[in-house]
Amino acid sequence: MQVFGAGETTTTLMLHVYDGALRYYDRQIVEDAIYDRWFRLNVVHDVEASTLTVYINGEQKLHVHGRGGDSHYFKFGVYAQNHDSNCMESRWKDIGIFQKH
Repeated sequence: MQVFGAGETTTTLMLHVYDGALRYYDRQIVEDAIYDRWFRLNVVHDVEASTLTVYINGEQKLHVHGRGGDSHYFKFGVYAQNHDSNCMESRWKDIGIFQKH
């Protein structure tokens, strides 16, 4: 899952899977052992405060500063990065987008 748009980089948030763990970029583990199970992912992007908070199954797992920018969008799915596998899959359901006015 990615939030695009930032000051000096392409993204302000990237969540990748490496070695069965959901990671913030390729570093910090957000949730371990995520293969073959459903989990609820919520991402709160407070553009005004330039922060992002990631929740897994209702529990806060990550809170980071944004990377600037004034135009953002997100996407999710399977994208090959470093050390990709021959078999990659992600399933998503009940997607909701909420905006504070």
